[in-house]
Amino acid sequence: MVNKSASLPDVFLTALVPIIWGSTYLVTTEFLPPDIPLTAAALRALPAGLILLAFQRYIPQGQWWWKAALLGVLNIGAFFYFLFLAAYHLPGGIAALIMSIQPVIVLIYGILLFRNPVRATQILACLCAATGVALIVLRPDVMLNAKGVMAGVCGAFSMATGMVLAKKFGRPDNMPLLALTGWQLTFGGLALLPFALTTETLPETLSLRNIGGMAYLSLLGALLTYALWFRGIARLPALTVSFLSLLSPLSATVLGFVFLGQDLTWAQLFGGALVLFSVYLAQPQVRLFGFATLTRKLRISDLS
Repeated sequence: MVNKSASLPDVFLTALVPIIWGSTYLVTTEFLPPDIPLTAAALRALPAGLILLAFQRYIPQGQWWWKAALLGVLNIGAFFYFLFLAAYHLPGGIAALIMSIQPVIVLIYGILLFRNPVRATQILACLCAATGVALIVLRPDVMLNAKGVMAGVCGAFSMATGMVLAKKFGRPDNMPLLALTGWQLTFGGLALLPFALTTETLPETLSLRNIGGMAYLSLLGALLTYALWFRGIARLPALTVSFLSLLSPLSATVLGFVFLGQDLTWAQLFGGALVLFSVYLAQPQVRLFGFATLTRKLRISDLS
């Protein structure tokens, strides 16, 4: 593996991913046919993966067959399924709130598996993140669904595990990033396809609205975003990347305000500020007022 440097552009490009992912909840509920989480997940991943493999004709070597398959199932297949299941059974904000436990899971992995030290700023970041996301999405009239809650928790564990393993595995020097992304999307989509075909039924007709929603989620929500996401995992610490994922509920809330006419309160604005502050605290070697440290060089093997 080759050492790379992480800078503000790396952070900003990676941050674009959860911002785009925040639109998944809106697109799923407003554009897709109801009650097809497996099919929606497969159609999001598989076409995007095959497109990337058509442009990057790279064949994995040796152990990278099972590594790419495992990462594909964790980062794509299982995560997409649980994400869509949560989106179908919970309000978008609540689904995002449950998914936001991901940084805590990554932090625990670092402690248990890699003996990483815990910094006070990381604990403060977790507390600010939980408080901020809760202020953004919790409402008195919110109804929780047990199936949706379990799906959200499983999705967070799946993505956190995949993120840590992707960081640990790295990437062979001769494997293009887009090829690794394409194989993960393809393996993830293929893992979902048999279950989708045997347990779900597509509507007899698909509207242009349905097709447009699927195309958006596959091309923008998978092909583009996962290429940027795995680039970010290679260049930034896993914990930093996991905190950037908290921008997803913030994005979902803003989109709900803009497109669905949902209220945006002062408490939600304060929660958004707390989320942004938690993301800042999770940056590598951060000092409380030391913004210049975002440009500090990182080793690709850093996990803390």
